[in-house]
Amino acid sequence: MTSNQSQVFDVYLEELLKWNKKFNLTAITDPQEIKIKHFEDSLTILQAIKLTNQSVVDIGSGAGFPGIPLKIVCPEIKLTLIEATRKKVEFLKHVVSVLGLKNIEIIWGRAEELNKQAKYKEKFDVALARAVAKLDKLIGYCVPFLKPGGIFIAQKGPDIDEELKTAQKDLEKYGGSIKEVKNFRLSNKDQRKLIVIRKNR
Repeated sequence: MTSNQSQVFDVYLEELLKWNKKFNLTAITDPQEIKIKHFEDSLTILQAIKLTNQSVVDIGSGAGFPGIPLKIVCPEIKLTLIEATRKKVEFLKHVVSVLGLKNIEIIWGRAEELNKQAKYKEKFDVALARAVAKLDKLIGYCVPFLKPGGIFIAQKGPDIDEELKTAQKDLEKYGGSIKEVKNFRLSNKDQRKLIVIRKNR
């Protein structure tokens, strides 16, 4: 990470803490924990995919995770953030402007409605979701946004065996298959999994 990127992350942290006093953007309020559990966790996506100039949609973005940290370190991506809570959308618009990030679309809406619209359906190379819902639900929310051959990455905690089992039906329904499941630990030793799904048709 460049020193300029580190500075951008510092401003992001500052704004997040400031706004969090007014609206509940994150339950984590310790700056060091935010750096690990939000910033570092978001960037683990890069262990599963190389992001260059793809179109990326972050579904249920909340306070901007994982989309904004990825945009800071991979500025060439074309990023769309989808968030259903109005207050969080206001924060996203504010923070994107303060951080001077370009080529980001922020949409207030629900994924399950937007993914049927011609404007967004099958329009993205990569879809991301972090702890938004169970995997079977996420597949229905996220895979329709992808072009055939596109990749959906779900960020999960360590216990996902049951979710993987119940998701099989939805994978078939939406034309997806599991490419890999990556395991790793954050620097605080928390275990994480990335479920990488390819849209085949």
